[in-house]
Amino acid sequence: MINYYSSEDKIMKLVHPCRCNKCENPCKFGSGAFIKGEISKSAKLMGLKKKKFEKEYTEELTKFNTTLRRPKILREDDKPYGKCIFYEEDVGCKIHQAKPYECKVAMGCKSYGEELITWFDLKFFLNPEDKESLRQYKIYVESGGHVLDGAQLEHFKEKIKELDDYKDIKKSRHKDWDKILGLKDEDSK
Repeated sequence: MINYYSSEDKIMKLVHPCRCNKCENPCKFGSGAFIKGEISKSAKLMGLKKKKFEKEYTEELTKFNTTLRRPKILREDDKPYGKCIFYEEDVGCKIHQAKPYECKVAMGCKSYGEELITWFDLKFFLNPEDKESLRQYKIYVESGGHVLDGAQLEHFKEKIKELDDYKDIKKSRHKDWDKILGLKDEDSK
């Protein structure tokens, strides 16, 4: 149903606003990422300038070596998760009309909910032209991460083949990377 090549139009036909527990539960433990142009819309909705909105209401989120912004997470006791700053139990999302795109495509109550979030991550976080992004995706897949049709490692075979030797990183620094990466013993010269 959903694959790496699915269009945004196709994805948007699969989703709809929903306030069920499965769809709102993620708001209690995190927030979705904004894509280009959305922060301005959310700021306008709240009557704020973009910079002020970014500073007071958003934080960075990095996946696959790509950084986007998301609504701040209200964490308690230094936990890595917490409630989205815009979520209220009785109201739901306070910026629903201008909520992040990732939130728009998240449908926890659908059988394809995990595929929607995986599609978002591939579409907006994975950068096949960035070696580190591909390297992190490769580790994600090899660690059991969800993979969509068209996004199997074989699809990126040509770009991935030189990642395992870390040549791109080794060239950028003047350290003994073989030793650092455990490819050469401490005693080896």
